[in-house]
Amino acid sequence: MSLLEVHHLRKIYTTRFGGNQVEALHNVNFSVEEGEYVAIMGESGSGKTTLLNILAALDQPTSGDVTLNGRKLGDISERDLSAFRRDNLGFVFQDFNLLDTFSLQDNIFLPLVLAGDSYPKMEEKLKPIAEKLRIIDILNKFPYEVSGGQKQRAAAARALITVPQIVLADEPTGALDSKASDTLLRLFSEVNGAGQTILMVTHSIKAASHAKRVLFLRDGEVYHQLYRGTQTTEALFGKISDTLTVLAQGGEPHA
Repeated sequence: MSLLEVHHLRKIYTTRFGGNQVEALHNVNFSVEEGEYVAIMGESGSGKTTLLNILAALDQPTSGDVTLNGRKLGDISERDLSAFRRDNLGFVFQDFNLLDTFSLQDNIFLPLVLAGDSYPKMEEKLKPIAEKLRIIDILNKFPYEVSGGQKQRAAAARALITVPQIVLADEPTGALDSKASDTLLRLFSEVNGAGQTILMVTHSIKAASHAKRVLFLRDGEVYHQLYRGTQTTEALFGKISDTLTVLAQGGEPHA
């Protein structure tokens, strides 16, 4: 059984003025196996953000369902949703979502504090992650005292420290320079290699080329996908670029 299953997902919004209906997602179907690294791409308005919000249980579909490890998100009560997200999902966002009044360490500890972990247990969980991310020496600094790349590594540590079923990343390299982007993408490849499942929404061909599979959304549907297989990152980069060009022109991409 797949770790994440998305069946016939549809999302319709009603505009505030005029009451017009906008179909953000039409009929989205895909699954993600445990240990996969999947990137989702598409032009602005293709439904990427809407899809991610539904996968994160931050929004509900108009119809269809999402199942994570055998549990339908639509069956989880509002009261239990926060705990479900904390225990099963890790989040890495473009704007980091770090609290400026907390040190990096306290930001990373936040989901564990909410889960009721003891301080010694939190320290034990943090050390190997902080060493891997090379942030041991800045844990006592505040977000405004460190670089964008360091903030993103702290955000990644916060996402990984709970050992989530799946990491959801929303444009994780969008606010980073080239060097910091490379560092984060290497990290994602490393943690995926260790078994962590990752689903990333991105506009960046470079970021997507590090994934094992790329899904392309167009007009609210999964329109095409590419598998890495034995291809190099450079070869997959070229395939993604070609596919996006064809999709933008309204053509049919090759497998």
